[in-house]
Amino acid sequence: MEKSQKTRLLSVIVPAYKQEKTIKKDLENIDSTLRDGLGIKHDYEIICVVDGRVDNTWQEASKVKSSKIKVLGYNENKGKGYAVRFGMARAKGDLISFLDAGREIDPKGVMMLMAHMEWYDADIIVGSKMHPVSRVEYPLLRKITSLGYWVLVRALLDIPVKDTQSGIKVFKRKVVEKILPKLVVEKYAMDVEMLALARHFGFRRIFEAPVEIRYRFEQLTRASTLGSILQMFWDTLAVFYRLRILHYYDDSNKDNWI
Repeated sequence: MEKSQKTRLLSVIVPAYKQEKTIKKDLENIDSTLRDGLGIKHDYEIICVVDGRVDNTWQEASKVKSSKIKVLGYNENKGKGYAVRFGMARAKGDLISFLDAGREIDPKGVMMLMAHMEWYDADIIVGSKMHPVSRVEYPLLRKITSLGYWVLVRALLDIPVKDTQSGIKVFKRKVVEKILPKLVVEKYAMDVEMLALARHFGFRRIFEAPVEIRYRFEQLTRASTLGSILQMFWDTLAVFYRLRILHYYDDSNKDNWI
């Protein structure tokens, strides 16, 4: 176990797509929450990755006045998975987290995940809507879809958590360094690919922590379209195929990684 006396740096990746109305307040809220909540054992950096300059998200994010925040991005929209990888590749932290923009997830959850990371000496802590202590408001259809997806993920990939998809997780740096070069999913199943690869490479200490989530129903409508759900299931099957059939992720296939 790492020495608790050492000040450790936490990197928080915040992927942002079409968040021009809220991103400035989101980043200010995350910054103040981490500043007040982490204590003397941890420092932090926030890396906001603007997933395509399709509106004024970049300009609004850049208005935040904090030495802890970096705003990065690129011109073309590529998907949340790509944005998270882009930020992780530039993170300097001993621990690396990602947190969805949009204020559905209370950023105080980062401290809860950090505490669980220390309690369990975990490789990865997953914020989970299914944790018995979580406080979550979301519709019945979403709950049914989540349950069905969990059954699929458990059957195909044997990932030992009940919720792979909530947008808050913390990884030890050594996990990120091992899996990052191999990740290919750019959209909805990026979380599953990360967790499946971590287990594949022997990082078995993966645990869940409670979260507080209040979904914005106008965003749920967009995110829960049939096309998006089908794409997530297809991406998950593709992860299974690459992992179990092609053995694409194995170190022997290094020359083939995208």
